[in-house]
Amino acid sequence: MGIEIKTVGIIGAGQMGNGIAHVCAASGLDVRLNDRDPDRIEAGLALIDANLARQVQKGTLSEEHRRSALERIAVARSFDDLGPCDLVIEAATEDEATKRKIFQALCPSLKPDALVATNTSSISITRLAASTDRPDRFIGIHFMNPVPLMQLVELIRGIATEDPTYESAKAFIAKLGKTSTMSEDFPAFIVNRILLPMINEAIYTLYEGVGSVESIDTAMRLGANHPMGPLQLADFIGLDTCLSVMQVLYEGLADSKYRPCPLLVKYVEAGWLGRKSKRGFYDYRGETPIPTR
Repeated sequence: MGIEIKTVGIIGAGQMGNGIAHVCAASGLDVRLNDRDPDRIEAGLALIDANLARQVQKGTLSEEHRRSALERIAVARSFDDLGPCDLVIEAATEDEATKRKIFQALCPSLKPDALVATNTSSISITRLAASTDRPDRFIGIHFMNPVPLMQLVELIRGIATEDPTYESAKAFIAKLGKTSTMSEDFPAFIVNRILLPMINEAIYTLYEGVGSVESIDTAMRLGANHPMGPLQLADFIGLDTCLSVMQVLYEGLADSKYRPCPLLVKYVEAGWLGRKSKRGFYDYRGETPIPTR
């Protein structure tokens, strides 16, 4: 039997972390939001408030529900404040060394039966679990971006993840009103194993001069019926995250087809990371995004 999850801790108040906090609080769970940068917590809470207000305007949420959801989110100034949580989800930057340090520092603050999860989109769950004191209670819970809108959540078991941990995580996702799919612990799991090589190939298509940013995105929107073009999507995800996932695939599977495009590397080195830095394959500094190539 798994444990019932009533209180959720979230480490990282950025794009993914505040989205996870949003859906947990809106589903009636108590949330404790942690980030090493206090300003990021305040920005995350403001964004959650704005997104909940947008739901009220659309008629999908009542004003009373919005207020009660906000009241269920508390700020966790330290890992000790996450002690009462039934589940703690790490949603920090997509860097394995950073995540391992977080888990090593976190675990002494948790109660013995607490579950620990990572929102990683590509890194080995088994390796991350080995940096904790509870690999049997560790699991990958990969939410899609933007969390409040996307229906799917990937659940990834490490080699030591026990059945009750998986069942608890599956019940947790169901309580959020989302659909879970189970992936084996291979590099990038299911969604990014398929999606990121497509994006990388689109960048190669740009790099080799086959088409411009605008023509590539238009071709895939209208020719393949994609809701947004692959280069626009890369900017939305973050080019640094795209590069990180491709590096995990390239190193983990040792296949040249996963080699990150040199143009992607160059953009990341330039700090052109997409929407979050106001410049990527599009320039977002004006009223309308303009292709950069």
